[in-house]
Amino acid sequence: MPQIRSRTTADPRPRSARLREQWWQDPRTELLAGLVVALALIPEAIAFSLIAGVDPKVGLYASFSIAIILAFAGGRPAMISAATGAMALLMVPLVREHGVEYLFAATVVTGVLQLVLGWLGIGNLMRFVPRTVMTGFVNALAVLIFLAQLPYVVEEGWAVWAMVAGGLAIMYALPRITRVVPAPLVAIVALTAVAVAFDVRVPTVGGMGELPDTLPVLGIPAVPLTLETLQIVAPYALALAFVGLLESLLTAQLLDDVTGTPSDKGRESRAQGLANVATGFLGGMAGCAMIGQSMINVRSGARTRLSTLSAGVFLLVLILLLGDLVALIPMAALVAVMVVVAVATFEWSSLKLNTLRRTPKTETLVMLVTVGVVVVTHNLAYGVIAGVLLAMVVFTRRAAHHARMFRVLDPTGRVRSYVVMGELFFASANQLVHEFDVTEAVDEVVIDLHQAEVWDSSAVVVLDGIVARFAARGVPATIVGLSDHSAELHERLTGQLTAAH
Repeated sequence: MPQIRSRTTADPRPRSARLREQWWQDPRTELLAGLVVALALIPEAIAFSLIAGVDPKVGLYASFSIAIILAFAGGRPAMISAATGAMALLMVPLVREHGVEYLFAATVVTGVLQLVLGWLGIGNLMRFVPRTVMTGFVNALAVLIFLAQLPYVVEEGWAVWAMVAGGLAIMYALPRITRVVPAPLVAIVALTAVAVAFDVRVPTVGGMGELPDTLPVLGIPAVPLTLETLQIVAPYALALAFVGLLESLLTAQLLDDVTGTPSDKGRESRAQGLANVATGFLGGMAGCAMIGQSMINVRSGARTRLSTLSAGVFLLVLILLLGDLVALIPMAALVAVMVVVAVATFEWSSLKLNTLRRTPKTETLVMLVTVGVVVVTHNLAYGVIAGVLLAMVVFTRRAAHHARMFRVLDPTGRVRSYVVMGELFFASANQLVHEFDVTEAVDEVVIDLHQAEVWDSSAVVVLDGIVARFAARGVPATIVGLSDHSAELHERLTGQLTAAH
């Protein structure tokens, strides 16, 4: 496993060593993994094109160009990006109302927005995604991958079910014997050979749609270069940009965890933008990271950029030169591959009774909400947003209850001290305000914040309001013990120097 290095520290190794680590660790494994991914990409790219209401070549061209560009420019080695279902769903109204050329224009604008967001550091926001949301994201992904396979097997007859079972048997049994060749590749080849040799009538890749036979051509989208055009495509491009970056960054984080290696989220964000700009000019649709295919890649042993590059190159070769053979692949073989990916992706440990008993109920709720929203909407972005918002509410409620206060009266009975402990912000400060007794007959009040921290302007307003309420009754109240950060915040918001701190 490659050594994990901090991105903030310059890598002292020679450039040749760094390139070897990123490209040339195990070429055979990387190339074979890329071939498996390319085979799995074809039917999905066609399906996503049909969802968006465009020709299959639009999704295939996008998958080819995005994979190739990100192999060189991306920040997460071994990750696969291409046309995706979540992005395709956002394109449907645009294509239906304005046509495919406006889709190409929206793809270019999407890329530009992602480049800008990448330069602004959107990748840093990943640290605000809680682990429970990531678990829900992964589990929801596994459920979606599994559900997406059902249309290819339900009501398709015993032959399809038999081939799926055979594919599963190969993929689970072969690794126990040898790992020289990826089990998914063996399953695809074996099931295709059986279908052709015995003339088994089952749905095939060729039945999904016509494969292109020419290379994509560079060109400018045929739309008027006017403000009106920008007003049409901008809302779609903005949604595509955010959904694409969200899925890509979450997938990068998932692969970081699976492989034990870091990725550069900022570079990945900018690379996604660059790839989409190029794709729009090549007649493709906007894309982002494909979690299922990325998992196929790393589960096949891939760890470097060579696998991503080979996936894009093999995809082009397969559709242009070997299209007739690829069309013969039974969909059942690819269904078996994706079912194995779904099972391997799901975090089964999150459902164990011991785990559920140890995990706080609120965190389990966050995970379940994330999964539920994704499954209902079929949109990973919606689920993650819902999970993060719920986690924020849970954290805020929990942090608010950590603030406590003790009342201390000096021996003379004339000075009351309120000792505050914990973090003061809009929720906790508003809760504590009712614990100050402004009617008490004392000569002086001390608000002791040595063990507290002021986080926001709401807390400053509350504290000054308490001081003012005591002053209105002729009792001087003094705030003491502010930390440097709290004193600076208080001074900046009120324009007044704080007393002792």
